[in-house]
Amino acid sequence: MFIPIGDDNRDRHQTPYVNYLFIIINILVFIFLQGMGNDIAFTYAYSTVPGEILSGQDIVTDAKILVDPYTKQRFELPGLEPTNIPVHLTLISSMFMHGGIAHIAGNMMYLWIFGDNIENDMGHIKYFFFYLLCGIIASMAHVLSTQFFGHNLLIPSLGASGAVSGVLGAYLLMHPTRKVHVWMLLTVISVPAFVAVGLWFVFQLVNGLGALGGEEAGGVAYAAHIGGFIAGFILIKFFVNKRKALPQKRKSVW
Repeated sequence: MFIPIGDDNRDRHQTPYVNYLFIIINILVFIFLQGMGNDIAFTYAYSTVPGEILSGQDIVTDAKILVDPYTKQRFELPGLEPTNIPVHLTLISSMFMHGGIAHIAGNMMYLWIFGDNIENDMGHIKYFFFYLLCGIIASMAHVLSTQFFGHNLLIPSLGASGAVSGVLGAYLLMHPTRKVHVWMLLTVISVPAFVAVGLWFVFQLVNGLGALGGEEAGGVAYAAHIGGFIAGFILIKFFVNKRKALPQKRKSVW
């Protein structure tokens, strides 16, 4: 097991107010609007549905009763609920919702560790728009890959993973040798960011390729992770202060 738990922040000079704001909004939405993930109607109404994004139309479906072929257990698959905002805005609303406690905990941990450094690099306002843009691009990557590979266009997607992936892509370019503290084999070690973040990206890439032949593996939208990561890696060059970016380029491992 290889889990990042912190990084070296000794050179950070700005308080990451925007990063804190994003974390707080995600937590509040999960608790009060999603009912700790139990409010299925709200979750299915404001998640990103590829079919809705591609058609520009709100899609409402009935719930279905499915039977597990192995256990023969019957369970209900909720239908899509009416969306009371333009469907394309779900590209934003979905990035502040999560499917469960483990889902939001993992995303917020990564955002807490890596987001503050990127906000420090580009400033509060630029970071705000950078984060949202990466999330939107990540969701569109999922939508387009779902259509291209013939997957189910009516399965909703949600989570901050795409935006957080963009933050990781930016972090890898800006801070490839910064020490990241990771929990591994019941102990804590420090490794360069290109190892910690690089291994994460390879994992997404391998699992994403494994999902191309069918539905996304385990319900994870790996195309969103990969698309968000690449977006962040490229876009950081346009958002960061030039005087801060140039010295970092000499350290790049790419």
